[in-house]
Amino acid sequence: MTGQTHDPAILADGDDWRTRDLAAVWHPCTQMREHPDIQPLLPIERGEGAWLIESGGRRILDSGSSWWTNLHGHAEPRIAEAVARQARTLEQVILAGCTHPGAVELAERLLTIAPREPGRAPLSKVFYADNGSAGVEVALKMAFQWFANRGDEPRRTKFVALHNGYHGETLGALAVGDIPLYRRVYAPLLCEAVFAPSPDAYLARDGQSAAGHAEDAADALAHLLDEHAGEICAMILEPRVQCAGGMRMHDPVYLKRVRELCDVHGIFLIADEIAVGFGRTGTLFACEQAPGDTRSGGAGGIQPDLLCLSKGLTGGFLPLATVLATQVLYDGFLDASRERAFLHSHSYTGNPLACAAALASLRIFESDEVLARNRDTAAKMARLAAQVGSHRHVADTRQAGMIVAFELTRDGDRRTPFDPALRVGLQAYRHAVARGVLLRPLGDILYWMPPYCIDDAQLQLLAEVTAEAIGSATACA
Repeated sequence: MTGQTHDPAILADGDDWRTRDLAAVWHPCTQMREHPDIQPLLPIERGEGAWLIESGGRRILDSGSSWWTNLHGHAEPRIAEAVARQARTLEQVILAGCTHPGAVELAERLLTIAPREPGRAPLSKVFYADNGSAGVEVALKMAFQWFANRGDEPRRTKFVALHNGYHGETLGALAVGDIPLYRRVYAPLLCEAVFAPSPDAYLARDGQSAAGHAEDAADALAHLLDEHAGEICAMILEPRVQCAGGMRMHDPVYLKRVRELCDVHGIFLIADEIAVGFGRTGTLFACEQAPGDTRSGGAGGIQPDLLCLSKGLTGGFLPLATVLATQVLYDGFLDASRERAFLHSHSYTGNPLACAAALASLRIFESDEVLARNRDTAAKMARLAAQVGSHRHVADTRQAGMIVAFELTRDGDRRTPFDPALRVGLQAYRHAVARGVLLRPLGDILYWMPPYCIDDAQLQLLAEVTAEAIGSATACA
């Protein structure tokens, strides 16, 4: 299907929605003064596969999977039916002192498919939360309290995170994030974190490989951990892709080095796979891509001590997060004192409807051979991305599985970014929306992270419109 030019006449009902919205709704991650003129609201009435459909019937290709949550397509009937079936039986029950089949089955299933590392005890417990930020909060608190319960003196109160990383916007998650736009104003409220150089391949020196830069970043991390010996309780990172940081990608050798360093220093490794889990980067979990030990023929992949999952966990249907933990960590909270228990809760912890959606999504992975299909789709995306990336204002085209990003700069050179005041990414967004593609930028970085059901015609439309949007946005820059 080709793109459809925006026609305000078909959005009469949508105009009413937008007027009422602006009178009542405060939108997330938005400067509200930009509505309605700079960024008119899109009145989405329903979804179908990779399409979002406005109230007047216009279709818009959802190239970002609705904030990276949707996996198998909008209104996927198998997940919808699973949620409806569960709603007729049990919609919610307190998970403190109660249990229900969905929470048990989902926990068992996640532990079965979680990353495993030879010679390391597997992840063995699942804690439920409501969303990604909440899941990160859980992991941080678990790591800190485990050492506190043990009575370490001096107390370990710091976390290590990566420059340009992002882990959510609640205060704990924000403290281990390093994107000034989100962090700066709240800095006085945040706990202390130590930031290590990012292994981001975009930062590699001229002539240096992505793996070489990752090794240098790991060496810098080693020095940092030495400097803060006895102070750190955990390190947190996004494996393979720093998503909110501009879809910046790193060589998986970094994951192997980080796992080794955390072991040497006796600190927990928290893998934030909230955005990259469930097939986004080519494997079910990005942690699986770490290289193995070639000398011993060992299998690849690393296993974190705490694994945070959300977004695609339910296929994009309902909010849910999980934190998978090791038995050693879990055992550190077992005591006669309630004060040593993990006294953290959310009202909708382990919600039955969300668990039903997650289980249905996991069944689709098996029945539809999703990962194999994604490999084919990713290859097609790579070919199309190479064409788009030939534009003279594209400084870098990068890909990890079903994620592709285009870095736009003034001269197509990494050293010449556009003046932020030009808002080149926003101009590209506006052009793409008019052509029927939702191409939400990260600054001056455009990216594709579509639902896995995207077909060849939709991919072609996405590539064509992206190329057009880049040309239009940079024409006068």
